[in-house]
Amino acid sequence: MSLAYARNDWYVIADRNSLEQGPRRTRLLGDEIHVSGSYAHPVIKDASGRMLPTQIKFDHVWTTVGDRPRPLFDIPEGNEPGRRLVPCGMVRVKCSPLRAVENFLDIAHFPFVHTDVLGAEPYTEVEPYKVEIREQNDEVWATKVKFFQPLAAKSAAGGITTDYEYRVPAPTTAVLYKTCPPKPEAQDVITIFVQPRSETECDVWPWMALYDDDTPYADLVQFQQMIFLQDRSILENQRPIKLPLDPRMEIPTRSDLTSVAYRRWLKKRGAFYGALAETL
Repeated sequence: MSLAYARNDWYVIADRNSLEQGPRRTRLLGDEIHVSGSYAHPVIKDASGRMLPTQIKFDHVWTTVGDRPRPLFDIPEGNEPGRRLVPCGMVRVKCSPLRAVENFLDIAHFPFVHTDVLGAEPYTEVEPYKVEIREQNDEVWATKVKFFQPLAAKSAAGGITTDYEYRVPAPTTAVLYKTCPPKPEAQDVITIFVQPRSETECDVWPWMALYDDDTPYADLVQFQQMIFLQDRSILENQRPIKLPLDPRMEIPTRSDLTSVAYRRWLKKRGAFYGALAETL
């Protein structure tokens, strides 16, 4: 049941830079996938040689193995003039793909995992914020999130209180809208596209749409990779490995409202690939 639902989502399997290095083999939902061709004209096949559909969107190559794929969501900010679009490569993590998304949605860990960058003691309190499932688009949103950050972005000159909004448009994608230090009237966009290699291993592809013309490209990528590598050791040591959907298995706190909504949303959808749907 979980695999049947997951098969009809779209997943990133390469970015605009990775195909320049030649053909690659990867895994998606437990099966081997062959990727060749160019970024503009990718060729994607499963282990049997069957051609898979492709889309080019958000500087990445997407595919699906399902017969009735759901529409791929949009991120309109990626089309706004003046934004700098930054694919940040890939980080492999030995965890459930759903755990990777949930971790991205969590701000309470900032002072302890991303110390002196995304958070710092004694600024550890998570202020009340709003979470909702927007039925019109069937998405999870967290708004009115505020947190003090010593270095909110590579373009930041110092510590600021950062405004956050989180959006989950698909089970393996999370989008963050946050204060843009060089352009306060706008928001930076940081996204993770999670490729589920299996239920307990994933490739995470961060992507950014920023107003930042000054920071070197390599520095932008390195900053984002550094943040996620700090998360990797935490993610790989969480138990159970799969994400529990039964609230009795992991007791939430007030700061976990987004996680609670995300888990309920997954359960409602029947998106169980990488999850524990019932109590052990």
